[in-house]
Amino acid sequence: MRVGVLTGGGDCPGLNAVIRSVVRKGVQEYAFDFVGLRDGWLGALQDKVVPLDIPSVRGILPRGGTILGSSRTNPLKHEDGLRRMQDTLAANDVDALVVIGGEDTLGVATELSRQGINLVGVPKTIDNDVSGTDYTFGFDTAVGIVTEAIDRLHTTAESHMRTLVVEVMGRHSGWIALHGGVAGGANAILIPERPFDIDLVCERVKSRFEINYAPIVVVAEGAVPQQGQMMVKDQTLDEFGHVRLSGIGEWLAREIAERTGKEARTTVLGHVQRGGTPSAFDRWLATRFGLHAVDAVKDGDFGVMVALQGTQIVRVPLAEATEKTKRVDPSLYDEFEVFFG
Repeated sequence: MRVGVLTGGGDCPGLNAVIRSVVRKGVQEYAFDFVGLRDGWLGALQDKVVPLDIPSVRGILPRGGTILGSSRTNPLKHEDGLRRMQDTLAANDVDALVVIGGEDTLGVATELSRQGINLVGVPKTIDNDVSGTDYTFGFDTAVGIVTEAIDRLHTTAESHMRTLVVEVMGRHSGWIALHGGVAGGANAILIPERPFDIDLVCERVKSRFEINYAPIVVVAEGAVPQQGQMMVKDQTLDEFGHVRLSGIGEWLAREIAERTGKEARTTVLGHVQRGGTPSAFDRWLATRFGLHAVDAVKDGDFGVMVALQGTQIVRVPLAEATEKTKRVDPSLYDEFEVFFG
């Protein structure tokens, strides 16, 4: 059997660990052949295929990013997209695909599975917003980066007694903001799931200054004020219909400064959250996902996604996993209200 592997959507730490484990187990235990599709679904459209073998995946476990490249290409938006991908798979004798991606990439995989393409999904995203799995790899690394940044910002905030607003990724889900904010000791955490009251945020900021303490406010890029809307950098849509978000941190800092009379600055962590070497947990999870994904291929169990539930790796239907975005449960957010409420 020949198996194709692709990584789609935004990059994140741990992608190479999946590629490595899929190829190593597939070759050593099942005698599979492997090829990689370059740049996600774009490679499937353009017949950009490279060989994958054990020497080609040696030494990539600690590397961030993906050796196969990635893109936010939606092949279903391209003319004859399905036929062109089928032609690529046929021309390269690919019998099945391992598709590594987030909700957009796996959404495409769900439709392709319905169209008869044999594939298995592997969930990745720093946002941790894929349903059906407790965690996605990439998330733990991103939270660690955010936590370290907040730790560093505490000291400079205290030195100047100013508010520091930290903007983190999270378009529709506030997992990074919540986990990183709690771990870093933030005084206010604003997430997309709960529109925030700017007056209440400023009251929290003032209360910290009253005890001679410089506040840290963590805000997800998709957070919105009550009776407000998301901050959009421009109206240009990507192929999955997303606009580019930007500006909530700067807006928040201006409002805090004007309303409290205290200086406020913004730090936008941006793509630093995606980069660099994966954490030990993300290497471990990505490796397990890869091992179980190639098992699903061997079993002929297609149209599924491997997922972490508790401590077990299970298989869930792709259609179920991509039906909705996994968002922060309000009860989980409320648990920490004593720290930033």
